[in-house]
Amino acid sequence: MKSILTKGDNFIVLLATVPQLTEWNNFYVIIGAAAASLTGLMFVVVTLIVSVRNRNAEAPTAAFATPTVIHFGAALLVAAILSAPWSTLWVVSLLLGLTGLSGILYIIITARRISHQRDYKPVMEDWVWHTICPFVSYTVLFIASILLLTNPTFALYFIGAVTILLLFTGIHNSWDAITYITANPSQERGS
Repeated sequence: MKSILTKGDNFIVLLATVPQLTEWNNFYVIIGAAAASLTGLMFVVVTLIVSVRNRNAEAPTAAFATPTVIHFGAALLVAAILSAPWSTLWVVSLLLGLTGLSGILYIIITARRISHQRDYKPVMEDWVWHTICPFVSYTVLFIASILLLTNPTFALYFIGAVTILLLFTGIHNSWDAITYITANPSQERGS
């Protein structure tokens, strides 16, 4: 940690910077911009789904579309956390750990939603991209958040890999939804 002393009127202020995080700044600017853009694109995807499909398809939306937005949002959140000017790593570690733990719990809920919805029978690829990849991402994020305190350089590479995997998972799942909708337009529209 690099410390900078500045002298104010009647006090000395200690400003601390975490150099390991500043080295990753450009990476997280790119990841954050991609995640925000892709989140917006998901709104277009959902609009297309609603215009083509049954409007009463809440279960598949909760099982497949909403988690994709959550993954993009998680990548954006990680980018925001790691781009903020933190003075200590323990706060970053705590926030990333909570994000990872929340993601793990959300994937458990998602797996339950996927298995309970009846509009679409998931295949192995669906389980891999909608549950396994995100579960691995959030688990690695949680573990890396703990490692961040003892080996920040090593942990930051894993956190970077997690954000990329979350983005690619979201991209795959968005593409999968659109191709499924366009390839199977025969389902009748609801009112």
